[in-house]
Amino acid sequence: MFVITCMPVGGAETLLVELIRRMDRSQVLPELCCLKYLGPLGETLEHEIPTSSGLLAGKYDFRVLWRLARLVGARRIDAVVTVGTGGDKMFWGRLAGWLAGVPVICSALHSTGLPDHVELPNRLLAPITDAFIAVAESHGRYLAEHEGCPAEKVRVIPNGVDAEKFHPRWPDRTLRDELHVPEGVPVAGIVAALRPEKHHELFLRSAALVRQQVPEARFLIVGDGREREKLQGLAGQLSLADAVHFLGTRGDVAQVLSLIDVLLLTSHMEANPVSILEAMASEKPVVATRVGSVPETVIDGETGFLVAPGDARGIADRVIELFRNPGRAARMGRAGREHVVARWSVQRMVEGYQELIRGIYQAKCDRRLKLRKPSGSRQPAAGAENRADGVAG
Repeated sequence: MFVITCMPVGGAETLLVELIRRMDRSQVLPELCCLKYLGPLGETLEHEIPTSSGLLAGKYDFRVLWRLARLVGARRIDAVVTVGTGGDKMFWGRLAGWLAGVPVICSALHSTGLPDHVELPNRLLAPITDAFIAVAESHGRYLAEHEGCPAEKVRVIPNGVDAEKFHPRWPDRTLRDELHVPEGVPVAGIVAALRPEKHHELFLRSAALVRQQVPEARFLIVGDGREREKLQGLAGQLSLADAVHFLGTRGDVAQVLSLIDVLLLTSHMEANPVSILEAMASEKPVVATRVGSVPETVIDGETGFLVAPGDARGIADRVIELFRNPGRAARMGRAGREHVVARWSVQRMVEGYQELIRGIYQAKCDRRLKLRKPSGSRQPAAGAENRADGVAG
């Protein structure tokens, strides 16, 4: 059972949908529990797998522990995997799994920095956790060195992208007209929820600097959130109202990427952002801040450029360079796709989760069999068996 707060449109949530849909049902039977509400992506899974929601009424609703433990027990769950940035679901999910006697308890972390209000409680649950899943090698080291995750329990399963869905394509004229992007005009874009850590303000300030040198440039912001009104106000203050298009949440990101010449990532904290993988699979060069595990994906000078966090001028200069040198941008795009296809496959991600869950489950079954075996006997005790074929997760 995957435990998450809710399923809005976001990087970690999109990956979870891909993971659940691609799991081999002969090995793992996935279920989804959203502690609050399903959200748009959760609703897309509602008719595909067993789903549960509405267990957490508020921040201090401690009864969620008993509700979740009862649910896990009633569903006869073999593995609980909490998903996201730490927080409440990481705490309640693992503790409920332990109370219900679930054999496998894991936490898949998609960011750096556990939320302050649950940082200590989450660390205290390390002994009952079988694995902390990191999304890149450097992210795994960060979890061990800074987040208190035991190094021997950290497992790296890199994020993956569907390179068949995200691939180079000609821009659709209808989409170009819809988004008011004239043909032949250079376009930079960002795909990220409008949250403070994504630092869209830096994107806008960089865009203003780009416009000073490339006045015809356009900028697309794909994503939504509570920051939208503030960011739209800033765009107006920077005289970008006619150049920046806030597209909100889109279900056609692969098509929107076809209009973009350069993808930007301006975050001041990240783990392994999915938007970069999608853009690179689409043969788009990336200009990104040097944060988290981004340098594992964006090879500076080969698949894009890395810039110091907060450096609007540095970002603008690199974007201008790529706008003015489309040949180099195209070479970087091709190199980026080759890099993603070789290292960041969605199928490899799925296999990593399946192998981890089944491996931990099988190891625990084997230990139990040894404990049940009579002294001196070479045969397993009568009735001793495991359920590794079709682990309920």
